[in-house]
Amino acid sequence: MKQSFISVQKSYPLEGTVNVSGSKNASMVILLSALLAKGISRFYNIPAIADVFQIGNLLQYLGADFTFDVQNNYVEIDTNRVENRPIPDEIMKTTRASILVLGPLLARFGSSFLGLPGGDAIGARPIDLHLDNMAKMGVSVGYANNMVHASVNAITGAYIVLAYPSVGATENILMLATVAQGRTTIVNAAIEPEVLDLIALLQKMGASITVMQTATIVIDGVKQLQPVDTYTIISDRLEAGALLIAAAITGGDIYLPNIMHTMLDVPLLKLAQMGYTIEYSQYMPGIRIKGCTQARAISFKTGPYPNFPTDLQAPMMAALVCAQGISIIEETVFENRLQHAHQLSLLGANIEIIHTNKAKITGVKSIIGATITGNDIRAVCSLVLAGLVAEDTTKVYGVSHWLRGFEGLEKKLNTLGAPVKLEAATSQLTI
Repeated sequence: MKQSFISVQKSYPLEGTVNVSGSKNASMVILLSALLAKGISRFYNIPAIADVFQIGNLLQYLGADFTFDVQNNYVEIDTNRVENRPIPDEIMKTTRASILVLGPLLARFGSSFLGLPGGDAIGARPIDLHLDNMAKMGVSVGYANNMVHASVNAITGAYIVLAYPSVGATENILMLATVAQGRTTIVNAAIEPEVLDLIALLQKMGASITVMQTATIVIDGVKQLQPVDTYTIISDRLEAGALLIAAAITGGDIYLPNIMHTMLDVPLLKLAQMGYTIEYSQYMPGIRIKGCTQARAISFKTGPYPNFPTDLQAPMMAALVCAQGISIIEETVFENRLQHAHQLSLLGANIEIIHTNKAKITGVKSIIGATITGNDIRAVCSLVLAGLVAEDTTKVYGVSHWLRGFEGLEKKLNTLGAPVKLEAATSQLTI
């Protein structure tokens, strides 16, 4: 059977202006949050990607009417006829974000029976942090046949200290707490832009939420939330990062008009340290990057926002392959997220893995195209970016991951001048 792949040729410097799609990670949790209220909610700037369609399938399974106008990136959700059905493995495993249905179902129905979530093969990502802290709010949890059964008689506010600022755990607890009796305080909460976008949406639905500067979120429960008439999702900072890196490594000059620099401050700092010119307004959207003659090696460590995002670690590694000097990358978020390093080595990159979570990249003068495979969204992105500076043709397998994570990124790269093409079977391209 013929497999789909992405064909990449060595690129001239990328040039031009392109808009960034809506945030994948914000879209999925915000769409699920519609379950918190009865009625019709409308969302704009939703990316037409496979993971969003899987969330739509989950909502439809529960009885919601889910309408997606992909041409206008508009989603309408009617939750009036939603039922609290057991959610089997085959639905839960389509995307890791499916676990974020737990908080809304508990908030609305007082119980949930669901399989374990799926997602990329980049680490364990246990849900204990979700369940253990929900237990402090009165939730009882049991397990049977690889299914989780959670129930609660009265959701009560609690003082919760997260051992790690997990985005998913913060979001699930946050949604449950919106209708709790009393106040919930989440200390060491995730404060990623996607979490703040969810908070803005919940506030528009009637939730009482305050974000403190010490990574603390305070939620005063209300009796019920209302559907939101219109809400526009933030731009995808990870797609923006990929486009900026693509321009950087090809020595290009591009402008992204609809992304705030505050969403990418540390990656922008690191690109500037490599020698690239970064321009933006302090208070307005828009980021410009200009290439340099010879990029310099840099080092960084991934971490929760506002640190360097783990989802840009792989693309940034591609940028360092031909940088002058020795770079060190330390991955602290996921324990299995350096698998793309071996694939980059097949192109001629000089990468040494140290202690499973640290990579030493010694810059080389050039790399050569080969047939390589990515095992998650960001790994595939990294390999495509590397192909833009490799001699000859690079074939990147793992198209399903690309389609899960990016809305027409290959077309945006084409617009900027990159010779990237999806060589895919029709069935795999249908999302």
